[in-house]
Amino acid sequence: MRVWTVHAPPEAPPEAAPGIAAPPLAAAASVPASPVPATTPEGRASPRPPVLLREAAFCWLAFFFAGLWFLWHRMWIVFAIYLALAVLLGMLLPERIAPWAAFALQLLVGFSARDLRRWTLERRGWRLAAVVAAPDEDAAWARLFTERPEFARAGLARLAAA
Repeated sequence: MRVWTVHAPPEAPPEAAPGIAAPPLAAAASVPASPVPATTPEGRASPRPPVLLREAAFCWLAFFFAGLWFLWHRMWIVFAIYLALAVLLGMLLPERIAPWAAFALQLLVGFSARDLRRWTLERRGWRLAAVVAAPDEDAAWARLFTERPEFARAGLARLAAA
């Protein structure tokens, strides 16, 4: 069984379904910026999904290609911190310890990359809406739409408006 986090966009958060507790809104960031605008310049709804589903697991791509992974996901602050740490490790540690420290840094990045991605989403105004446990991504979407039908309705409404 794998764990997935569900993130709602910054505009108009959906109401919680009866009997399902939503996480407190105090943890949501107050920055209203969004990676994709809610509407196109013509006023039509953008193709952005009503929610984002992110897996909570080790990220192999971030482990092997950390800098590129951070840049691809537009995680500028995280990339700057990673780059500063890598440079400091290379400059301050002795030659025989530096490769082991670099490997440890890459392991840390692999284990925490998904959390750093969630943190970046929260900074952009996305809020944690739910946590889903399912064996694969399709089952996670099905379980989410079964337990929180307002997300499915929001997605259908966005498609109808486009």
